[in-house]
Amino acid sequence: MRNTVQAGEFQRIYDPSVGESCAWYINDHTLIRAEDGRWHLFGITHPEPADPFDEIEFAHATADRPHGPWTKHESALHVDRDYGETHLWAPHVISADGRYYMFYAGGGDDRTAAAINLATSPDLFRWTRVPEGPLFRDGYDARDPMVTRIGDRWVMYYCANSAPTGGHHVVAYRISTDLLHWGERQIAYTDPTEGTEAGPTESPYVLQDGQWWYLFIGPRPDYVGTEVFRSDNPFHFDVADSVGHIPSHAAEVVRDDDRWWITHAGWGQGGVSLAHLEIGGTPPQTAP
Repeated sequence: MRNTVQAGEFQRIYDPSVGESCAWYINDHTLIRAEDGRWHLFGITHPEPADPFDEIEFAHATADRPHGPWTKHESALHVDRDYGETHLWAPHVISADGRYYMFYAGGGDDRTAAAINLATSPDLFRWTRVPEGPLFRDGYDARDPMVTRIGDRWVMYYCANSAPTGGHHVVAYRISTDLLHWGERQIAYTDPTEGTEAGPTESPYVLQDGQWWYLFIGPRPDYVGTEVFRSDNPFHFDVADSVGHIPSHAAEVVRDDDRWWITHAGWGQGGVSLAHLEIGGTPPQTAP
């Protein structure tokens, strides 16, 4: 299958190190446009070098447009040990019913039953965890939730393994009607690789363009690498359906000015970068 998804040149849009006494990174992250039109960025943050199990706060910044300039704010959320959290990974924020929902990986002492948690906010600045506790647990190290609306249901994609103690790296999904109660785990993509910890199905992002659905996952094959798969079914992608490879880590896709944009971040990457994303058309342009 030919490459029909391409990205232009990445341009850095936000460096969390500015104003700090040492270098910081942003890893898995999310962008959302608020009701007032302003963009908000949330993400894993920590001083360099990388220390994933000490990633205990979420960065927060705002801008008038995805290209910035971005204004840094106080961290949006800090780890809550009493809630059972051991770290804070991979926030994903959506808007629904007049509130904002932040889904994220909270870990836990048992990595075969890691927690996917939820906090809500009226304004993207004040966040409160749901009192019921984790939405569900899964393994190994279930993480990187991404939530989207498909028909009349909410669908959460996340990465895990074919068995809680290991096996094939997979993209799992669950379905909900209220964003609080989620159904049984199902599998949207199974990778040929096997293992337990970090694998090539991290940072799943699913979008629809025309009749096709696209799944973005990585790192593939190296840390800075995202592969794109295409399917006519948002609940089934196959390794043979690759339609693009993008030099990006923890990629997120946003729509602005009727164009697709894709991000890049991660350990040692100097913050967050942005590039024009072209799906099935002419080659992408360089971001301004």
